[in-house]
Amino acid sequence: MEATKKTLKSTKNISKHISYKEAINSNYAKKHKIENAPDDEHIKNMKLLAKEVFEPLREWVGGPIKINSMFRSEDLNTGIKGSLTSSHMKGQAMDITSMGKKTNAEMFEYIKDNLDFDQLIWEYGRRNPVWLHVSYKSEKNRKQVLIIRKVGQYKYYNNANS
Repeated sequence: MEATKKTLKSTKNISKHISYKEAINSNYAKKHKIENAPDDEHIKNMKLLAKEVFEPLREWVGGPIKINSMFRSEDLNTGIKGSLTSSHMKGQAMDITSMGKKTNAEMFEYIKDNLDFDQLIWEYGRRNPVWLHVSYKSEKNRKQVLIIRKVGQYKYYNNANS
């Protein structure tokens, strides 16, 4: 029964442009044989994130956007030394990168100005982030905009103009 349940989950898409396989993909998990399987609540959260953030963004971009990371199991998150409170573990966050139609900076500004989100982080880079982190909750989204840079140590700033 368990194998059947997993097989059914693995064939579902999270949204029109996000496959289940893409949403749980992790080279680290594969290399270290860490299971990265979301439960039904995680999948519900991933679908909501895709509906409210990813799909509207992709429509605006007019082409594909790479998902670097979406769902992370607790073991995977620990292995990569992720935040102890990471929204990725709930299926409420994704790290994304432009595939050329728009820059990461343009996607950052679009999300900030046009979409609802809990947290939007400009990850490294001065003029263009290396990637974006965006999270979405079903209620009480904070619209928190941060930038992270490494200047001797990792430091978060409260806006992208820092």
